[in-house]
Amino acid sequence: MERVRGDGGQATVEFALSVLLFLTMLCGVFDLGRGVYTNNALSEAAREVARVTSVHPGTPLGSSAETSAAINGQRGLVPNLRTPSYSCVDIDGSAVSGTCYPGYWVKVTIRASWSPVTPLLALAGSFDFAASSSIQISNNVIP
Repeated sequence: MERVRGDGGQATVEFALSVLLFLTMLCGVFDLGRGVYTNNALSEAAREVARVTSVHPGTPLGSSAETSAAINGQRGLVPNLRTPSYSCVDIDGSAVSGTCYPGYWVKVTIRASWSPVTPLLALAGSFDFAASSSIQISNNVIP
């Protein structure tokens, strides 16, 4: 096939249109990966804070220096991490009023928001993720 003068511009325009679509999809995949990372990291943060709180519960629940240090450590890993909420629950998950003694369970609920940066995904707005974890308060609680 013989090239006609001026056909070179058509390939350039087609490439520009297709590469724009490809890069938008690629950025969307990376953006969704960030969302999955945030969700997974939030679950890990809930487990870690619950673990530390079960050994160092503090009065009120979750007020120990070790729990605060664990939360601050997780803030460096999870973007937009909010302050967790603590509750003392029985083995069946029902709330326990009063003091949370060893043998009861501490339930930690933690939240974080995630906002996509890809323009098409950003139209959906930000998303709030939540995770909770429960662990039995240790019989060898460290004061």
